[in-house]
Amino acid sequence: MNVVYERCAGLDVHKRTVVVCTNILDSSGRRYKERQTFGTMMPDLLRLRQWLKDLEVTHVAMESTANYWKPIFNVLEGHLEVLVVNAQHLKAVPGRKTDLKDAEWIADLLQHGLLNPSFIPPAPQREVRELTRYRMSLTEERTRLINRLQKT
Repeated sequence: MNVVYERCAGLDVHKRTVVVCTNILDSSGRRYKERQTFGTMMPDLLRLRQWLKDLEVTHVAMESTANYWKPIFNVLEGHLEVLVVNAQHLKAVPGRKTDLKDAEWIADLLQHGLLNPSFIPPAPQREVRELTRYRMSLTEERTRLINRLQKT
């Protein structure tokens, strides 16, 4: 298959860990992989970003797993090209059930340009959405309390 990205990485994201597999094509055409596991706390994510930069990775792909992808996306955004992919679009191959194999699979699909990224709005729009949702939840809570008070 045709290689689209020479230096890319696949991330398998979980609540407490991020498993990373890089696919790097060197100048002689030889492909090699590096694998590592990071935590999801901010110092760990900063180490992840630096590790990817040291390897000169240009593109990163990860599944949109619950809300766990958001901090990783925010740390990597602006430093690397980050693709958040719908988990159903990855169509995991039977037998690939370990985190490391999932990360390798994501990296392989990305390297050959077979992933379609989900739309992630720009940072200012994400901030406005978050504020709007928070305001809505506060309004709903206020209404709930008023109704309880009236009922009492």
